[in-house]
Amino acid sequence: MRKRLQLLCCLLLVISGIEAQKRFRVMEYNVENLFDCQHDEGKNDNEFLPDAPKAWTWNRYITKVNNIAQVIVAVGEDDVPDLVGLCEVENDSTMITLTRKSPLKNVGYKYVMTNSPDHRGIDVALLYQQQSFKVLSVISKRIPSEQIKRPPTRDQLHVTGLLQNGDTLDVFVVHMPSRAGGKEVSDAYRLITSKILKSSVDSLFQCRSEAKVIIMGDFNDYPSDSALVDVLGAQAPKGKTEKHRLYNLMDGRKGTYRYHGEWGVLDQIIVSGTLLQRKKKHVYTSYNDARIIEFPFLLEEDTKYGGLIPKRTYWGAKYNGGYSDHLPTCVDLYY
Repeated sequence: MRKRLQLLCCLLLVISGIEAQKRFRVMEYNVENLFDCQHDEGKNDNEFLPDAPKAWTWNRYITKVNNIAQVIVAVGEDDVPDLVGLCEVENDSTMITLTRKSPLKNVGYKYVMTNSPDHRGIDVALLYQQQSFKVLSVISKRIPSEQIKRPPTRDQLHVTGLLQNGDTLDVFVVHMPSRAGGKEVSDAYRLITSKILKSSVDSLFQCRSEAKVIIMGDFNDYPSDSALVDVLGAQAPKGKTEKHRLYNLMDGRKGTYRYHGEWGVLDQIIVSGTLLQRKKKHVYTSYNDARIIEFPFLLEEDTKYGGLIPKRTYWGAKYNGGYSDHLPTCVDLYY
């Protein structure tokens, strides 16, 4: 009888320990041209206006916003994600519509975003839950473009926040320069942008040795490309990790984007080694806690190459009514 009671007590302690563990879910999503229906002065957003060939009407815009909200809710499962990094959002208007006028209106998201010189007017944003992530600072890092004679690109968003366990989390949301003109022509731009990002991370470690960093976004490069491997030094974690190194949790996975019938990972979630070294009462994660989201409703048949492809909003000028040409990514942190 005594042994049974001891076993029961041990079991209850294990169960209570599991229940006490807090999950902090982080999501990243390139939402493919979330534009409102109004012209922003000085921006080339004419493609997404009601009288344009694509006929980007209010109804289509609201459908798009509701679709994105549906994805965010679905990724959250029993609760919405604590953080959501978004790429290809136009302005405050789109974020207000998403957070206050969509199915997300009652879940309490706040947001911060960049105001970049990108010619099309697209930016990156971070949605956050105030009760689990208290924003301490917001920095928007401008990327110089004149020196390599390229069009202006998106700023890098750096948000520092306090978690409920007292840890500080530094979050970067990035949308690297596109491959317009071809990979070889555009490589230099992404290399420069990655060097600026790496410099920001290195500066954090100089100030705070135990800084916990998560970088997410559309890199327009694959995990094996130079901007990620040579500049950021970010590859899949294998064996013992170093706390000041960066590790790519999307390396080795199937893909977030499909081009000419081939899947590739353009959307990355990268973390510092400090997040991979589990310590009592501190936030941590692992390679197995990250994934690409492949809900069936996000995919459709690829009629040209076979297989499945992300269900996008437009095919050229033809309205498709989908979600995005990218799949979302996700990682769970625990403390």
